[in-house]
Amino acid sequence: MEIIFRYLDGNVCFEYNEKNTLPRAGGIREEAAAIDRVILHCDCNSFYASVETVLNPRLSAGPMAVCGDPKSRHGIILAKNEAAKKYGVQTAETIWQAQRKCPGLKLVAPHRDAYAEYSRRVNAIYQRCTDQVEPFGIDESWLDVTGSQRLFGTGKEIADRLREEVRRETGLTISVGVSFNKIFAKLGSDYKKPDATTVISRENWRDMLFPLPVTAMLYVGEAVRRELSGLYISTIGQLAAADPAQLSARLGKHGRQLHDYANGLDDSPVRRADAPREIKSVGNGMTFRRDLSGERELRTGIAVLSDEVAGRLRRYGLCAATIQLQIKDTRLRVISRQRPLPRPTALASELSGAAMELARASWDMALPVRMLTVTACNLVEASLASEQLSLFDESDPAGRGRRLNLERTVDSLRGRFGRGIIAPGSVVNNELMGYSQEEEE
Repeated sequence: MEIIFRYLDGNVCFEYNEKNTLPRAGGIREEAAAIDRVILHCDCNSFYASVETVLNPRLSAGPMAVCGDPKSRHGIILAKNEAAKKYGVQTAETIWQAQRKCPGLKLVAPHRDAYAEYSRRVNAIYQRCTDQVEPFGIDESWLDVTGSQRLFGTGKEIADRLREEVRRETGLTISVGVSFNKIFAKLGSDYKKPDATTVISRENWRDMLFPLPVTAMLYVGEAVRRELSGLYISTIGQLAAADPAQLSARLGKHGRQLHDYANGLDDSPVRRADAPREIKSVGNGMTFRRDLSGERELRTGIAVLSDEVAGRLRRYGLCAATIQLQIKDTRLRVISRQRPLPRPTALASELSGAAMELARASWDMALPVRMLTVTACNLVEASLASEQLSLFDESDPAGRGRRLNLERTVDSLRGRFGRGIIAPGSVVNNELMGYSQEEEE
């Protein structure tokens, strides 16, 4: 009797017999090249609310939502359980709107450290099947299990196994989409919830996906939906049948990319779990304890956010070539403006100055501001941006090198003693500062 040994390397399953030290002829690398990939998208159902229920089982009785502080200005719904969904409670709506729909709604404060820990545990379970696990936010991940099928069965069987193991070991449930690319796998995990496996195959994908609204597809937000609506496109099927040139004229290269996605032509890889993450933008947003009023308070808010963004840029060894500013008013309407910087920078003062120029050019200073977001975009390596300036470089009359060294010293002090050890003078004992949220893409 021949004994076969198997192991997984780079998501390719190699087979050995008891005498060989080399893979058996053919292995499955050649076979894998001739067959479709098998991609899973695993989505934790109502993640924040589900973790809270695991931590406190009494919350499972009746509708419940995780939210910001009801007494503060950032009191919005962050997540809700299935019972609350039946009342129409929606993520990102205000607490008072949710309570009007569901008067008995239980409100729970978020426990972000617990969410991070459960996310780590769930992804560790995924990595038992493959080392190609790409997180997509805290509660979703793509898995490439093409080479895992010899060990663990078909894509559907692997998905069902993961659902069972996650439920047994963490108390959470996941919905899993199984398909031949990442975009369709994501559509599959959204197709049926909670705690379900949906297979979107070469045989059924048109029947399943073409009737769906175009907003069901990844990367189609409200702004893109409006543009597509102008072309009389409202379903994925209509998007797939549209003229790619017309889409490009309307949406640029994103239009042609969406056309490819709708036709199942996504070939983007699933990154390995240990692959370094490419950061495309770094931002920070803040909802203030009260409305900002006037240019001075707006400048204070922008200075705080720019300081945090600049610190993270330096930590990542990056510089920004473009600055973006978003302003939300008291009616929750948002404007977004951006501009290129004179040269790439990781200096808080330069980011703040450029963002303030955008504010002066696009905002009526007499109007109140509820929230600001400052985002550094078009990032480049600091070494390529000529930011490594000597402390005494005579070719640096603006003193950028000295300011950079000073801000790095501040970074070091904050790393040792906490962020509060040094702060811009305008925010010391300032009652405006509210809830800050970091953003990366």
